[in-house]
Order: sequence, then structure tokens, then C-alpha cells
Amino acid sequence: MSRRGVVVGTAVVLLAGAGASAGAAPADRAGGPVVARAVVNEGHDVVVGTTHDVTFPVTVTGSGDPALTFVDVDLKGPHGGFYTTDAFCESATACTTRFTVNARLAPGADDPVDLADAQAGTWSVDALADTEDGTSVFARDVGSFSLKRAARLTANASPEPVAKGARLTVTGRLVRADWDTYRYTGYAGRTVELQFRPKGSSTYRTVATAETNGTGALHIMLKAAKDGYWRWNFAGTATTGAAKAAGDYVDVRS
Repeated sequence: MSRRGVVVGTAVVLLAGAGASAGAAPADRAGGPVVARAVVNEGHDVVVGTTHDVTFPVTVTGSGDPALTFVDVDLKGPHGGFYTTDAFCESATACTTRFTVNARLAPGADDPVDLADAQAGTWSVDALADTEDGTSVFARDVGSFSLKRAARLTANASPEPVAKGARLTVTGRLVRADWDTYRYTGYAGRTVELQFRPKGSSTYRTVATAETNGTGALHIMLKAAKDGYWRWNFAGTATTGAAKAAGDYVDVRS
């Protein structure tokens, strides 16, 4: 079975339902064990770059009695993304585990796994739990999460300083993690917001949008009006995380 997908540290512990009888039972069967849901990374996207481990929590919850004793957990993703693990349950009510993912193979790993670009997107969680009275309950698609490629943005406004009313050029570049080559590459054809924060303010507002070219580059020209900070803001996509550039300050002189 392929395990190209996620490196897992420990397993998930579930909650039990009430009044179970021996044998397998569906997760939502009346009177049987109940596996309610799985929450991954506290409801946030899991965003992975090219070199560093990213560790995130997974909490699975349910209710009732008898207590769970053992659980098998599967994470399933696009294009064969898969990993499974199991563990003895630590609690009859709830437990949180932590999963670790990385784009690059871990040196000397006994069971090498990594991520491929095609595996970015929506992942789901399945769980098979055993209870203390011998009942088993299987919960398919008990949770889901987005596994995304990390993005980076730069911004540069010039000239600095600039005369009021003169032309100001703001450039930048949007790149995202390539899990196949372990590098960041240009993200073409993406709409990115140009934002401005006046000197003395803490709030950015969007003043224009631009689309990245074939190498992820951005370019826009406008008239300089007041002192402040310029940055690019990318909202992200279904497969790529959001990114904001650091603000670049421009002194506008009368």
C-alpha cells in the first residue's frame, strides 16, 4: 500500500457512544458507539513549504459508553495521498494527537514518505475504533482539512523618496512551494491585491489589483499621494496558502 503522503507521529483517540453490542457497528447507529467528528489543526489550513516539518493537531470527538480502547486512523488525499496509523486510546472521552508533514524525505527514515504537488487540496479522515466490550465502529469521512503549498510574496515601491504627484512603481513576485523539486517557483496567472497603509495608521486597504505574469512577477504604476507603506496581498487558492508581503515605506515629498 502506497504511503506517499503524510508522516504521522502518534494516533488519534476517539470518544465512545452508548449501549454497544458485540461486532462491527456504523458510527451513527442508534444505541451504538458514536464517533462524532475530527477537527484538524483547530480548523485552519495545513500549509507546507519545502524543507521544514509542519506539525499540527488532530482532535476526534464523540460521546457515550463503553470506552474506546484502540483506534486506526486514515488520512486520505488527492492522487493517492494516504497515511494510516493506530494507537491504544488514552481516554474514553477525547484525545488530541499531532501529525507531522514535510515535502522532503526524512534522511534515514524507516518508512520514507513525502508530498507531491498533485496531493495539495482537500484531505479526509477515516477512523476505526474498538471499544472495551469488543465492539468496533467505523467512521468514514469523519473530518476533512485543506493541505496547501506555502506561498511567499515580495514588494518594492520606487523611487524612494518620491515627489508628490510623481509616478510610483510597485513591483513584487508571488512564488509557491514546489513539493516535487523542493524549491519555490513563480505562481502565474494569479490575481493579487495592492494595499496601502498611510503613515500613522495601522490599517491596510486595497487600492488596486494585478495579475502575476509567467514567472509570478507583479508590476503596477500609480501617482504618489502621501507617505505610507505598500504591500501585495494574496488570498490563496484551494491548493496554495495565503501570503502577504512586508510593507515597503515610501516618503512622499511636496
